[in-house]
Amino acid sequence: MTVLLIALGSAVFYLIAYNTYGKWLGSKLFKLSASAVTPAVELEDGNDFVPTSKGVIFGHHFTSIAGTGPIVGPALAVIWGWVPALLWVIFGSIFIGAVHDFGSLVVSLRNKGQTVGDIAGKVLSPRARILFLMILFLALTIVLAIFGLVIAAVFKMYPSAILPCILQIPIAIAIGTFLHKKKAALLLPSLITLGIMYLTVAFGDAGVLGQMNTFLAELPIIYWVILLLIYSYVASVLPVWLLLQPRDYINSLQLLTSLGMIFCGLIVASFFGLEQGGERQSLEIIAPAFRLNPEGAPPIFPFLFITIACGAISGFHCLVSSGTSSKQIRCETDARAVGYGSMLTEGFLAVVVILACVAGLGMGVKGDSGLLVGEAAYLDRYASWGAAQGLGAKVGAFVDGAANFLKALGISPEFAVAAMGVFVASFAATTLDTACRLQRYVTQELASQLKIKPLTKKHGATIFAVLIAALIAAPPTPGTEWTLENLGKGGLLLWPLFGATNQLLAGLAFLVIIFWLKQSNAPTWFLIPSAILMLILPGYAMCLQLFSGEAAWLTGENPNYLLGIFGVLTMLLEIWIIREAVKAWRKA
Repeated sequence: MTVLLIALGSAVFYLIAYNTYGKWLGSKLFKLSASAVTPAVELEDGNDFVPTSKGVIFGHHFTSIAGTGPIVGPALAVIWGWVPALLWVIFGSIFIGAVHDFGSLVVSLRNKGQTVGDIAGKVLSPRARILFLMILFLALTIVLAIFGLVIAAVFKMYPSAILPCILQIPIAIAIGTFLHKKKAALLLPSLITLGIMYLTVAFGDAGVLGQMNTFLAELPIIYWVILLLIYSYVASVLPVWLLLQPRDYINSLQLLTSLGMIFCGLIVASFFGLEQGGERQSLEIIAPAFRLNPEGAPPIFPFLFITIACGAISGFHCLVSSGTSSKQIRCETDARAVGYGSMLTEGFLAVVVILACVAGLGMGVKGDSGLLVGEAAYLDRYASWGAAQGLGAKVGAFVDGAANFLKALGISPEFAVAAMGVFVASFAATTLDTACRLQRYVTQELASQLKIKPLTKKHGATIFAVLIAALIAAPPTPGTEWTLENLGKGGLLLWPLFGATNQLLAGLAFLVIIFWLKQSNAPTWFLIPSAILMLILPGYAMCLQLFSGEAAWLTGENPNYLLGIFGVLTMLLEIWIIREAVKAWRKA
């Protein structure tokens, strides 16, 4: 019953936080007003600035910020024990992550929908704007370069997820066009769409469709990377109501109902267990509460705090809040549900992921020697840092654990695994197309500062963003041959940078929020500890990656000068922005 109590307790805790701390932030600190004119209304253009109902914008925002982050991060971090991971997710999401997302959204709403990078030029200094935008550009380039590989890898692991994910696109265009032209109520179209989506999951791997899935899963990764980047370009330049909004919305319906089914399965499994291998397996935590020195793992401090990003706090979220969501909010008071509520929902998802990996997994998974249950199932995935590393190991631990929850409801194993595969792939895809649109905004803002006129245009900026990502993504990993099968994995070259860079970005976004509040004569004391924490912890982690141990990027036995140079440049940019902040604080 411990697992059930943790799940129910965290859900109640999140509801209390939303209706107390979140309410105070919205009404007393940010002073949200239903009568305020939002950028979506004031600057409506039918393309980027589109007034949108709260339900749709919540769906877009939630699926965009979540991605695979709240799955792969917690699924790896439980190697240090389930208690540290759980505490960081719950308290981090409520008091740091949700405040960061909410604050970034409100600051953008009050500045005509500009990104936090552009706003930095107003509240810090003009030089800070360029520095901030450069960090944003680097972070988004890494996301675009890696997520095509992530989606392709998920498709290869779970071929039955391919067609359901592809069919989301025409379904989204159809519902987007219908809702935009008819201005119809959401309920009936949502129910119909949700039913169609689950039908694609149930029958998307049957007969000829299954053969097609198998064929597509065997395509070289480079093909998927190119196709997904082309899709991202199209999604980025189309009107937001035509593809991005409805796709994210229907994804959110499917993902939230899947999360609900997982939660219901957890409840049933808590009382009745699961019949596996001819025996009834009970639901209990099989992982150690604390495991501070796993074989080959880096130190829990500070790496826990950059391993779990989405789910606790992630700098990428400030880009979504100030990049796309702020341009679509119709009523200012909706910002609390979108900014604060979405992050709490993501935190709850991370809690469920942790429970799936440390409890659901123990009800039975396939191992090399047959069915593994209990502690043996955990050790099969988490014997060492090397065993738990890699996308397949992390996603597989969640999918197998969550699928056991679904099977406890009487759902067939085939449907359970397919549903979880679609769950992961859909999250990754929504992050990819949103990131491309965000990169377009950042490129346009940066180009306007640097006087590069062709890149200030919508298509020019998007093509530039996609080409840069494609050039980084196309090569094979170092030491492998340039063959068709190896191409498309270049994003892995820079991916180790993303954890610390992403969290540093959150600290810098906090600086922007603090300075904006200070200029508005609002209190900032409760944000300063979060800003310091998110500047020091990832900075410390980056220094360890650069200079500590045999695998250090610059001083290790086999130096990685590419990562080392980018890491040093990132640290220098951070220090420079902090210096600009100190100077601006003195003037203020």
